[in-house]
Order: sequence, then C-alpha cells, then structure tokens
Amino acid sequence: MITTSCKTEQAVDKSNPFFSKYETPFEVPPFDKIKAAHYMPAFESGMETGRKEVEAIVASKKKPTFENTIVALDKGGQLLTNVSAVFFAQSNANTNDSLQTLEVEISPKLAAFNDEIRLNPALFAKIKSVYENQSEFGLNDEQKYLLENLYKGFVRNGANLNEQDQDSLKKLNQKLAVLTVKYEQNVLEETNNYKLTLEKKDLAGLPEALVGQAAAAAKAAGLEGAYVFTTQRPSIFPFITYSPDRDLRRQIFTAYTMRGNNGNDYDNNKILSEIISLRAARAKLLGYKTHADIILEPRMAKNPENVMSLLNNLWEKAIPVAKKEVTMIQDIIRKEGGKFSLEPSDWWYYAEKLRKQKYDLDDNELRPYFRLENVREGAFECATKLYGITFNELKDIPLPHPDAQAFEVKESDGTHVGVLYMDFFTRESKRQGAWCGGYRNHQVLDGKRITPVVTTVFNFAPPSGDTPSLLSLDEVATVFHEFGHALEGLFARNTYNQVYVAQDFVELPSQIMEHWMSEPDVLKSYAKHYETGEVIPDALIQKIINSTYFNQGFSNVEVYAASLLDMAFHSIEAPAVVDVQSFEKDFFTKLGLIPEIVSRYRSTYFTHIMGGYDAGYYSYTWSAVLDNDAYEAFKEKGIFDRSTAESFRRNILEKDGTMDAMQMYVNFRGREPQIEPLLRNKGLL
Repeated sequence: MITTSCKTEQAVDKSNPFFSKYETPFEVPPFDKIKAAHYMPAFESGMETGRKEVEAIVASKKKPTFENTIVALDKGGQLLTNVSAVFFAQSNANTNDSLQTLEVEISPKLAAFNDEIRLNPALFAKIKSVYENQSEFGLNDEQKYLLENLYKGFVRNGANLNEQDQDSLKKLNQKLAVLTVKYEQNVLEETNNYKLTLEKKDLAGLPEALVGQAAAAAKAAGLEGAYVFTTQRPSIFPFITYSPDRDLRRQIFTAYTMRGNNGNDYDNNKILSEIISLRAARAKLLGYKTHADIILEPRMAKNPENVMSLLNNLWEKAIPVAKKEVTMIQDIIRKEGGKFSLEPSDWWYYAEKLRKQKYDLDDNELRPYFRLENVREGAFECATKLYGITFNELKDIPLPHPDAQAFEVKESDGTHVGVLYMDFFTRESKRQGAWCGGYRNHQVLDGKRITPVVTTVFNFAPPSGDTPSLLSLDEVATVFHEFGHALEGLFARNTYNQVYVAQDFVELPSQIMEHWMSEPDVLKSYAKHYETGEVIPDALIQKIINSTYFNQGFSNVEVYAASLLDMAFHSIEAPAVVDVQSFEKDFFTKLGLIPEIVSRYRSTYFTHIMGGYDAGYYSYTWSAVLDNDAYEAFKEKGIFDRSTAESFRRNILEKDGTMDAMQMYVNFRGREPQIEPLLRNKGLL
C-alpha cells in the first residue's frame, strides 16, 4: 500500500488517538484509548492527505529525481499507515461486530485509494522517468532495488493500461476486496458456531488438561456441567487424537472440514468461485496468462512451472511414504479387531497409537514439559545465544488485548532494538492460526532511525484451573516459527518504508528457528516439568529424536495437496468458471491424493489464499529448501556459532526486502541452496 502523511488533519479531533503523536512508552499505539469510532475518520483523513501529497509530487515543475519523487512518495503516510496497522491487526486478533462491519466498508475504499495512486498517469510518468534515468542519480543498491520494484509494481498493477481498462481494473479490485473479507469472516463464524457438547461419560481417554479446557468452554457458553469441544485447533486435534469414540471423532472432524461448505449464510463456495473468476479476469486484463503468473513474477520461483516442478517432485516422493503409513495404521486397526478401513477422521487417533508402538512416545508424556512460559523463554534464550539480544517484559504499556504480553528487545550493549508483543490464547474474536505482524516497521526518516513494534499471535489453549497452558510438540514449533518472523521484523535495517519481500523467501527466517527447538541442549534449557521442575530426561529426548521421521508421509502429503490446490485454482485462465466442490474433487482424484488423507486446507476455509498466500501457499515448501540448507551452515560450525549467526543476521534478517532474495542467500551461504538437506530431514531420500 502506498500511503502519505497527514499533518493538517491531525488537529481535527484531538480526542481521536490517531490524530496525535502517541504519548506512550516507545510510541506504541494507545490501544486503551482507541475505539471503533476512531477508525473511519482516521482512514478518510489519511487518504485525503495522501491525495494532496501525490498532487504535490505531480505538480512539481522540477525534473523528477529519486529524492523528489521516490523518496517523497515513500516518506509520507504515517497516519494511514498507523490506522491500517492497528485496525487490521485488531480485526484479525480481536474483532467484533463493529469492526467486521467496518472492515467490509473500508476494504473497497482502500482498494480504490490504492488504485487511484497506482493508476495516476502523471505520477507514473514521473516514476518512469526516474527509472529510465536512474544512472544519473548515483543510487546505492537498496535504492536501485526499491526503484525497480516500485516501477514494476506500478506496471503489474495496471499503470500501462488505457483509461477504459483501468476503470475495469478498479471495479475488479474493489469487488475482490469485499469478497476476500467476507470469505474470512465466514470461516470465523463457522468456526465459532460449532460446538460438540458432551457429558462426562463421553470423555474416556481424553487428557485431563483437555477435559478442563472443555469444562471451561462449556461454562463460558452457559452450559455448566457439560463439556464443549470446538473446531479451534487446540480443541479438535487433541480430541481426535485421544477419543476412542469413532463416531464423535468423525462428527467433529467433519464439522472442521466442512466449514464454509454448509449451504448456509456463511457458505464460501460461490464467494471463492467469484474470487477465482475475478483474479483470472484481472490477470488477463493486465496481460498475464493466469493469476499465478502475475503473483510469481517478482518472487524467487518466477513462474508457475518452477513451483509445479518442485511440488510434483516432492509429491512423488511423499505419496509412497504416506501409503506405507496407511498400511501400518490399518494393521493396528486389524489387530484391535476393527472391521473398517482407515478414514481421515481416524488418522490422528491411530497415528498416536503407532507412535507409542514404534517409538514409545506419548504426546501426553511430553506436554507437562512444555509449559508455555518456559517455551517462550527457551525461544528468547536461543536468540540471546545467537545474537546477544535480551528481552525484558514491559508491564506499564498499552496492550492490544488483556491476554497479550509486551517485551523490550535490546542489543547486548543495552541499545533499544524494538518492542515485541505476544498474544497466545485462542478466543472467538481471533481468527485461527498463528501469524506475525507489525504496528510499526523499521525505517530511517530524515536521518532518524524508527524502531519496529512487532506482534506475534497464536491460538493456544489457555490455562485451566490450576493447570497452566501446556503445549504439544507441534505448538512448541509454532512458537519458535513465529518468533523467527519476529526476529526478522526486529532486526530489519531498511532505510525506506517500502520493502519488497519475496513471499517464497519470507518463511526462511521463521522455519529455520524450528530447527533449534528440538536440539537436545536447547530442549534441556526450557523443557521442564510444570509441577516438579524436572528437566526433560535424556530418554525422552531420544524418543523425540527417534521419531523425527514419524508421520512424515501424512504431514508432507497434506501440505503439498493444499499447495497444489492453490496453484490449480490460480492457474485457470480467464474466463474462469469454477464449481468449487467439483473442481476440488476432480483435482485431488487426478493428483492421486489417497482417500485416507484430507488436504490441510480445503477450498472453503483456505484463509491463507485470502491473506496474501494466493498462488503462494507453496512458499512454505520453497522456503523449506532454504531453511534446511541454511541450518546445515550452523551445524557445520556449531548451532550457536556467533560468526554464522551474525552472517545470517547481516545478510538475511537485516536485508530482506531490500535486495534480491537469491543474492541474499548466496551472500550468506556462499552458494545457491541445495534440496538434499530438505529431502533428508523429511525422510524423503
């Protein structure tokens, strides 16, 4: 989004926190003072000032230069940037009816405003002049990268279209803005509306902590004495892992996989069909074959063929592994006297039995060692050992939600790096999943360094009674994953507000952090029994190591299936007329997805492809090639080798978005990435 600052409007309403300088510690947003009524005036004021500042750039009689055009465009926008950062963070993590209504209202207005800027012919003419005459301005590498991506971004967004086609593009963009918001809101409604209400007799086999959470959920729903399970991940997946009741497992799993596909007011089939059609039409209008082609052009992958080559290669290696796992699980069912074939809703239950059988490893045996607070401190300690930074909790500071925590991050010499928020627990006002965002990005403004404010958001089960929040091994990985994103945001050293991060590179900083979480020495630093304080035993660590390749066929297949489905939808040429359910069914049949496994995301609740991962869900896999190869560099010299860590920070974390992604990687690794470490670590060799 191109934004510009608001100065004259700041005096309009002094009661609106967005119209004044934040008088808070580290100038974080004053969350306690911001109300729903403050957003729209701030949005409108920010957009109006943006128009005026663009007009000033266009009206200048001076020859276009990098400073008077590119920097002038980049320097503005504080009001619109601020309100957008807070509003969209809250609409994702702490929404309500007012915010949802406002999101539907403001999204097409913002789309129209962005088009107004990007399709301004006089502004584009000045940018094009700077681009074509850049040799005159003595630009450094970061400035060249910014200019190239800004210019090409304008082109990809229709700057070269004629007026009639630009009008058509604007209409497409506004429709898409509304539809994608509605799609995500529908998934949230479907998730919140389902409750599996049980009695005590139905709880056989369930962990005590899960039962406590279900009792608390029932109480919150006014169902005292009952037990409520939901399609929130911390509820459904432990339930289908431990409940021996096959009918109940099937019931809740069906509710999970049918979200957005129930023919009710929150059905996403027609919405997704229209989104696919509009995206394809938009690509054709812009001169591209498909939506995937336009999305991939500025990324490492460059084109759909390269993505499909990687995914198909890995799919062919993963499917045989998954089929072997089916055979092993079906054997357990047979030995227990079962007269049925394995179904998707059975997988977690019998896979856990298989893990106990093969590795003598029980998730319930691990959870007591993974108290949330200890895991958080383990991630912090990793970063301290790698980079020398420290984390100090901030108590007297505005929080985006009462459950959130805030930390000041400092260099080893005490220099302020930034502020990190962490919001851990699931709630109905928060969309599913985990993510990292920012309330303020790093930049250098008029010679002054602006430090970042980063937020990480999770969906873990909250404490229940006397039992703290205890994480699964997968949830521990999620903490380290999002923390890796946060480190990139905190370490950023970009000069300009505009950065251009290759989406398929962005998961490298997050995914590489997951490698540390299961290293024996790291585990011993944070995995301590919540009741006794006992450090996780060596025998249990060895079981974790022994089970490294466990369930990898399933894990890989469900991710690759979702990635390939995303690419299939976005590789359709216009006019794209799609019956979503038929398309999905036919695609997975042709792909050879085995009936025992469901894609990690089905079409009607695939929120990633609404939130920036359209034709981009493959990015996790593309980045996996990078992170597995990059971690080899640490293993070669020691996983906490400071010189390797400093190189990773200097060449990757500080530079991302300011130079070519492959060049960044080569600067760190000394060569391009190799796929063998990924295949080896995934058990696919």
